[in-house]
Amino acid sequence: MQKWKEVRRALDAGGLDEILGKLYPDLAAARRRTAGLLDGFQRTFAAGEDTLVTLCSAPGRTELCGNHTDHQHGRVLAGAVDLDFLACAALNGTGTIRFQSEGWPMVEVSLDSLEPVEEEKETTAALVRGMAAEAVRRGFPVEGFDVYASSQVLPGSGLSSSAACEVLLGVIENHLFCGDALDAVTIAQMGQRAENAFFGKPSGLMDQTASSVGGAVAIDFADPAAPVVRSVAVDLDSLGLALCILDSGASHADLTDEYAAVPREMGAVAAFFGKTVLREVREADVLQSLPQLRKAVGDRAVLRALHFFADDQRAEGEADALARADGETFLSLVNQSGRSSWELLQNITPTGAVSEQAMAVALAVTEGALAGRGACRVHGGGFAGTIQAFVPLDGLEHFRRKVEAALGEGCCRVLRIRAAGGCVLCP
Repeated sequence: MQKWKEVRRALDAGGLDEILGKLYPDLAAARRRTAGLLDGFQRTFAAGEDTLVTLCSAPGRTELCGNHTDHQHGRVLAGAVDLDFLACAALNGTGTIRFQSEGWPMVEVSLDSLEPVEEEKETTAALVRGMAAEAVRRGFPVEGFDVYASSQVLPGSGLSSSAACEVLLGVIENHLFCGDALDAVTIAQMGQRAENAFFGKPSGLMDQTASSVGGAVAIDFADPAAPVVRSVAVDLDSLGLALCILDSGASHADLTDEYAAVPREMGAVAAFFGKTVLREVREADVLQSLPQLRKAVGDRAVLRALHFFADDQRAEGEADALARADGETFLSLVNQSGRSSWELLQNITPTGAVSEQAMAVALAVTEGALAGRGACRVHGGGFAGTIQAFVPLDGLEHFRRKVEAALGEGCCRVLRIRAAGGCVLCP
C-alpha cells in the first residue's frame, strides 16, 4: 500500500499511465476517473494525505456461449470486458467495512456477524458480508476497511455487476489480509458462494470466473471445486467484428423466480435419472425416456435440458473456432445458441408476459439490422437486460443507427475483451 498523496502524485505525473493504458481504451478519461476516485475516497472517509491506500479493479463480463450451462457443471465461453469497478481502499482500524459506491448510499457491515442476513438479500451489503465471511472461512483475519468505488458496470446491464463487485472485494481482501495468496479461481469461488448463500441468487460460477481471470476463457465446470480454465486468444478486430451489447429496456426486478426456475427444472431432469446435474446425464438417455420424463417433470424442463446438451457442446465449438480465427463457424454457433435459448431454454420472455416482451422485440430489431450478417443472442440470464451482437465492422455505424432508432438512443454499447481480470493497480 502507498500513501494517498504518493498515489495522487504518481497519477498526476503519469506514473500510472502504463497500467491504466492496459485497462482502459481512453487514457485521459481513465486519469480523470482515477483522480475523482481518489478525491472521493478522501472526502467520503475524511482520509489524510498519509493514509495508506490501494487501487483495485474488477471487470464486468460478457457471456460468449454456454447460456445457463454453468450451474449444471457444463462448459462456457466468457470474457472480461473493458467496463469495470474501480476502487480505492484502506484499512480503517475498526470492526466495520464501509463500502461507498459512487452515486449510491453508503453500505456498512459489521464483522461481528458473518452469517447470512435475510433482510440483506439482493443488496450490496449481502455481497460485502459474504466476501468477508469467505475470506475468514479460509483462515484469513479480515478487519475493518473503507472502499470508495466507481462502477461502469451498471446493475441490470447484463454484464454482471454483482460478480464484478464480488471480485473487487475479493481482490481488496486478498491484498489487505491474505498477502495476495488467493488465485483468481479461488476469488471467483468465494464470489459465487457469497452470491448464493448471502445475496440469495442461485448463480453458477461463470460470471465470477470471467471477471476474476480476465481475457476470454473457456471454462469446464465438470468439477466446480476445480474448474478447468483455458485462455482463448480472441482478436475480433482481425475477424472484422465488433462486440455490441444492446439494452432491451426491460428491468431485472422481480425476476428472481424466473432465474431460479431454470436450474430447478434442469435439476429435476437430472434427478429423474438419479443424478444431481445434467452434466452427469447422457442426452441419449433423455431422448430414450421422453414419454416418462415429460410426465414426470413437464415439457419445459425437458426442452431446457435439451438446450443444455446443445449449448454445452457449442461452448467448446466456439472456443475452438475463435482459437483458429474461424469467424464463419463462430458466428454460426452464436446464432444457433441464440435460437436455442429462445426456443428451448425459453429465457427471453417472463412467464405469462404478453404486453411487454422487450427482449424478444430487441432480438427481432437486431436480427433485422444485421440483415443476415454477423450474429446475435440473448446475453446472460435472460428475461430482461441485454442482448449480444457481433457486428461486421464495415456496417457498425449503420447497425447502431438502426437499432438505436428502434430501441432508444444510447442502447448500443461497443465493448472490447479486456485482458486483465481482477487486479491491483498499485500496491
